[in-house]
Amino acid sequence: MLYDHAGQLTRNDLWAWGEATRRLQAPATHKPIEPADPTGVQGPRTAVGDPHLAVGLEQPASHIDVVLRDGSTVRVRPVRREDEPAMLAFLRGLSEESRLLRFFSAGADLVGQARRFTQADGSEAYGVIATAGGGGEIVGHAGYVRVTADTAEVAFAIADPRQGRGLATVLLAHLAAHAHDQGILTFTAVVRPDNHRMIEVFRESGFPVEVQAGVDIVCVALPTELTAAGWERFEQREQTASVAAVDLVLAPRAVAVVGASRRRGTVGGEILHNILAGDFQGVIYPVNPSAISVQSMRAYASVLDLPEVPDLAVIAVPAPAVVDVARQCGEAGVRGLVVISAGFAEIGKGGTRRQSELLEVCRSFGMRLVGPNCLGVLNTAASVQLNATFMPRTPQSGSVGFLSQSGGLGIAIVDAANQLRLGLSAFVSIGNKADLSGNDFIQYWEQDDDTNVILLYLESFGNARKFSRIARRVAHTKPIVAVKSGRSAAGARATSSHTGALLAASDVTVDALFRQAGVVRTDTLGELFDVAALLSSQPAPRGNRVAILSNAGGPGILCADACATSGLEVVELPSRLRARLRRFLPAEAGLGDPVDLVATASATDYRRAIEAVGRAGVADAIIAIFVPPLVTEAADVADAISAAADRLPDGVALTAVFMTDIATPVSLHRSGNPIPVYAFPEDAARAVGHAARYGAWRDAPAGRVPVFEDCRPDEAAAVIAHALGGGVDWLSPPDVASLLDCYGLPTPAARQVASAAAAGRAASEIGGQVALKAIAPGLLHKSDAGGVRVGLSPTQVQRAARQMAGTVAKAGFAVEGFLVQEMAPAGVELIVGVVQDRAFGPLVACGAGGTSTELLGDVAVRLTPLSDLDAHEMLRSLKVFPLLDGYRGTQPSDIPALEQLLLRVGALVEAHPEIAELDLNPVVALASGPLILDARIRVEPHDADRALPLLAR
Repeated sequence: MLYDHAGQLTRNDLWAWGEATRRLQAPATHKPIEPADPTGVQGPRTAVGDPHLAVGLEQPASHIDVVLRDGSTVRVRPVRREDEPAMLAFLRGLSEESRLLRFFSAGADLVGQARRFTQADGSEAYGVIATAGGGGEIVGHAGYVRVTADTAEVAFAIADPRQGRGLATVLLAHLAAHAHDQGILTFTAVVRPDNHRMIEVFRESGFPVEVQAGVDIVCVALPTELTAAGWERFEQREQTASVAAVDLVLAPRAVAVVGASRRRGTVGGEILHNILAGDFQGVIYPVNPSAISVQSMRAYASVLDLPEVPDLAVIAVPAPAVVDVARQCGEAGVRGLVVISAGFAEIGKGGTRRQSELLEVCRSFGMRLVGPNCLGVLNTAASVQLNATFMPRTPQSGSVGFLSQSGGLGIAIVDAANQLRLGLSAFVSIGNKADLSGNDFIQYWEQDDDTNVILLYLESFGNARKFSRIARRVAHTKPIVAVKSGRSAAGARATSSHTGALLAASDVTVDALFRQAGVVRTDTLGELFDVAALLSSQPAPRGNRVAILSNAGGPGILCADACATSGLEVVELPSRLRARLRRFLPAEAGLGDPVDLVATASATDYRRAIEAVGRAGVADAIIAIFVPPLVTEAADVADAISAAADRLPDGVALTAVFMTDIATPVSLHRSGNPIPVYAFPEDAARAVGHAARYGAWRDAPAGRVPVFEDCRPDEAAAVIAHALGGGVDWLSPPDVASLLDCYGLPTPAARQVASAAAAGRAASEIGGQVALKAIAPGLLHKSDAGGVRVGLSPTQVQRAARQMAGTVAKAGFAVEGFLVQEMAPAGVELIVGVVQDRAFGPLVACGAGGTSTELLGDVAVRLTPLSDLDAHEMLRSLKVFPLLDGYRGTQPSDIPALEQLLLRVGALVEAHPEIAELDLNPVVALASGPLILDARIRVEPHDADRALPLLAR
C-alpha cells in the first residue's frame, strides 16, 4: 500500500498523540508547554457546533493545553471527585436547549449527574473536562460508560459560549485513546433526531462513522482508533486553528500598548509612536498608570479600565511586572499578547521560571503569546497597517513575510530590505517563542493573499518534524527561504557508531530537513535577500539552463564560473539563434557561452538580445550584465531590460547585474513586473541556482512512502522490549538478526557460538568459505581490534578463533563468543545507518561503507519517513554511485533492491523509535541484491517527552 508523502502524518504521530493522552492518567506536576497537533471528534447528546478542531499543546502528565478553532486555548484533564461542585455549576450554566440535547430532558437531575460524572473509575467509566479562565471553571465535559466488553456509550456537554469551536472534537480524541487502552473498540452514541448539527459534526469528525435511525433517536457508532485519513482531516483543522491564533496578533481590531510612554526613545514610547505613525486601521489604547495622556491620547491606568476589550495587548513593562499585567489582560478578556520585555528564559533559571509563569497565565485564560523578549510584529496590509515594533524605520509594503528569532537582527533586516526595495507583507520577531512559533506563522502566510514568499531567520527548532510537514506542504505553493545559524553546533553530538560519526561532522540534519521540505537554505543574509528578490518578482526557473548576456567579457566569465558552481548549465546557443543575433549585434560580439555583447552594445541591443534568447526556448533563466561604458547610459539599458521582460514567455526568469556605483534605475523596480538587480554577477548566479533547485523540487512528482505488508512489527517490538527489560543497550547478534528479519532486511546465513570449537563445527554446517567475527562486551569496531577474519575454510576456523580471542584480549576486550557467517561475494560496500535525533527524529544515512567510511565522508542523509523518491535520490547523490551502476563495464548492482533496503530501514526505525542507533556496515551491493554483512543496533527507552517532538511546536 502506498500513500502520498507530502505533508503526511506518520505512525509516530499517531503513537505520540495516544501517548500524550495516556500520560494524562499519570500523576505529575504541570510544566508549561508548547502547542501540539490536533485530534478528536464531536460527541453526542450536546449542543456542540463545528469540529474545526483544535490543537493539543504538548502534554504534561496532569493535563494538556489545547488550541481551539478560533485560536483560543483550554486545558483538558481527567475529571476528579473534587470537581463535583464545579461540575454542578457547569451543568447549571447550560442553556435549556443544551440540557435537552444532552440529557433528552431539560429537567434532568443535575446534582445526581454531577456526582456520577465525577466518580468515574477509569475502567468501566471515564471522563475528561476542559477548563478555562483564571479560576479554572469547567467549560466542557465528555465521558463514556462501558456497556459490553468492547463497547462503550459516549456523551458530551459543552458550555454554550464555547460551542462551535471544536472542543468536543478534541475531548473525544482523549476518550478514544483511553478507551482503546482499556480494550474498548467501539463507541456508540444516541442523538436526538432534531440535533442536526451534532449529526453533521459526527460525519465531519474524521472518524469513520455509522449512523442508523431509530424510533425518535439517531444511533451513531464509531471506532476508538483514528485512521490516517482522519488524521489528515484533523491536520487541516489544526491549520485553521493556527491561522485564527496568528490573526489575533497580525490583524487585531483594537490594540492596547501597556507601558506606553510619553517619551520618545523609550521602547514603550517608540511602539506607540510607530502604531500611530503607521496609520493603524483599528483602535489604540495607551496604558500607563502614571499618565493621564500619552502622545496626545488619553491613557488608562490598567487594561481593566479600557472602554472595550482589545484583541491584542503589546506589553513593554519591566520583566517582574509582566506576569501581573498578563493576568490583568486575561481577566479583561484579551486574546493575544506580544511581550516585548526581556528578562525571561534568555537570562537563565530565574528568567525561565518567570517565562513559565507567564505561559501558565496565558494558558489559564486561553490567550496566545508572541515572545517574550521580542521586537514586536508588523503587518503592512492596507486593511491593517499595524507597526507594533520599536524599529526606527518602517519597511516598504510588499509580498514577503519575514520571521526572525533575533530582534536586533530584525532591525538590520528591515533596513536591508528597504535598501533593496524588497517590500514586506509582514514582519514577526518571535523572541523566545514560548507559545506561537514559526510553524504557526508559516501556516498563516500560506493562506495570506498578500504574501508570496516566506523568509525565515532561525536559531533553533521547537518541533523540527512538524516544521518539515508544514513546510513541505506550503513550499509547493509559496517559496520558503531560510538562514539557519549555528552550523557547527551539531558536531557536539556524541555517538559510538559509524553513522553517528558521519552525521556529527556538520549540521547535515538541518540540510536534510530543508532539502526534503523544499526550503531554500542560504548561507548568509545577503543570499537570503538575493533569493527573495528573485522569487518575489520572477518565476522559479523550470530547469537549470541559464543564458548570460554581458557587455564585458570578464564579468560574463565570472558569472559562468559561479553558475557552474551553483549547479547551473550555461547554454550554448543553437546556430539558428546565433544567426538571428548576428543580424543586429555589433560585429565584434561573441556569441559563445556567455554571450559578449561588447562595450558598444546599445540599450536596444540588450532588449532585442534578451527577447531573442527568451523566445528561443533554450534557457530557463537569463542573467543580463551591464558595466557602464562611455556611450551607453545605465537608465536606457534598464528601460530596455524592463521592456524585454514584458515580452518573455511565462516561466523564464530574468535577472540584471548593474556593476555601477549609481543608484539602480527606477524602471527595474516598477510595480507589476520588477526585475531583481544585483551588484555582482556571482550574486545573481547563486540566486538563480537556489531558485532553480527550488523549482526542480516543486515540480518533481511527490514521493510515496511504502507500507510493507510483510513486515512483523509486533514481533520486532517484542525483541526490543525483551532487550530493554534486561537492561541491554546494544542488541546481541541473534536479536539484531531477528529484528532485521522482521523487516525483510537480507543477511547471509550465520551462527553465533560460544567457543572456538563450536565455531569450527558451525563453519562445517554452513559450508564453503566463511567470515569469523568476535563477540565481546563493548567491542563496536571489530576490525580495529582484530576481531574480523574473512575467507576462511571450515578447517581454518577453529584455529583462527583461538588466535582472534588472544588478539582481541590484547585490545582490552574479553571475547564471549563468535559469529560464523557465510562468505558473501565481492561487491560495492555501502553503509546504511540511523541515528535518532531528539529534535528531528530518525535520520537515515547511506554512503560509502567498509572500514574507510568516516575517511571518505561520502554520505546522503534523509529524515524519516523515507519516500521512494528519497531512496532514489540518496543513492544517486553518492560519489560511489557509478560503481553501483556498472562503472567501466562491471556488472551493475541491483539498485531497485538497494532502494527497497533503504525504505525498509526507514520503516523499521519509524515504527520503533526505541532504536537509538543502527549501523549496517558493510552492506554489499550485488547484482543479485544487497546483503548486510555486519549490523549493530542500540536501543533505549523512548519516553513520551521524546515522542512529542511531533506534537509540540
